[in-house]
Amino acid sequence: MQEKIIEIKGINPAELFGVNNANLKHIKSFFPKLKVVARGNVLTIAGDEEAMDQFERKFELIIQHYHNFNAVTENNIDNLMMEDGSKMISIDDGSETIVHGNGGAKIKARTLNQKKLVQAIKAQDMVFAVGPAGTGKTYTAVAMAVRALKAKEVKRIVLTRPAVEAGENLGFLPGDLKEKLDPYLMPLYDALRDMIPPEKLADMLEFGIIEIAPLAFMRGRTLDKAFVILDEAQNTTSMQMKMFLTRMGMTAKFVITGDMSQVDLPHKQRSGLSYALDVLNEVEGIEVVRLGQNDVIRHSLVKRIIEAFDIAEAAEKQAKFEKEQKAKNQE
Repeated sequence: MQEKIIEIKGINPAELFGVNNANLKHIKSFFPKLKVVARGNVLTIAGDEEAMDQFERKFELIIQHYHNFNAVTENNIDNLMMEDGSKMISIDDGSETIVHGNGGAKIKARTLNQKKLVQAIKAQDMVFAVGPAGTGKTYTAVAMAVRALKAKEVKRIVLTRPAVEAGENLGFLPGDLKEKLDPYLMPLYDALRDMIPPEKLADMLEFGIIEIAPLAFMRGRTLDKAFVILDEAQNTTSMQMKMFLTRMGMTAKFVITGDMSQVDLPHKQRSGLSYALDVLNEVEGIEVVRLGQNDVIRHSLVKRIIEAFDIAEAAEKQAKFEKEQKAKNQE
């Protein structure tokens, strides 16, 4: 059995390896035949030479990822362990800091497809970002909007969502109109609070530099010199989507985000996002970025939950198709 020593430089090993060495344990799970021992900033690996070489290559990618983003998650490790994991590191465009958040935090694209989204927003005036929960669609779009505002590329940010209940009947909500609608718009507030100091954000909201409003409030307007984000677009109807897209002024930038697995519209009503993606598929000047399970940056369980639901939904569709075919054959 051969042995190799890797010295970790310029990084706090405790931050790299995670709480209770969770990240290190996750890295080890990809190399079950290797013995991996960490002591301080020294990592000792023992086993087959080929496996040790592969470990060293992958560990270098993880180190480089940490240097780029000041963080490593289990999901990052999963992505970097893939055959094309090096592509996450090799693409420089979009890997720079999008905007500095509160406390000087550097907000960056953290996955390959988030980088593609950043590039698309820079290059196009209208971008669709489609993917499951936790892939950073909204967060990345809001970061790009704040960046554009700070650089004086736009005069205001407009964030909007359809006010659709997520499978619940909430009934009567107390308060004035703003208090009734704010719960639907909370994810947008959450993203902004990470990027703009509270007092400054309050002033921007008060003076309309940042506007957060339900989709119905967009009707009849022309949105110009603005960075406009339509979030949860899967819950728009086709008419609402057409209404929104035609609000675009001469110098506006539009980003539309949505997750087709979370449509909360009434049964049999087609999503405006699905319709728009079909109709606008070949329209010049519009780009679609599709994010997937490998872009999920929430708790590692979220990725496994999405996979389990996808498998179950595929099985249900297959069973339904077979039932329909059997009924046709019996006629």
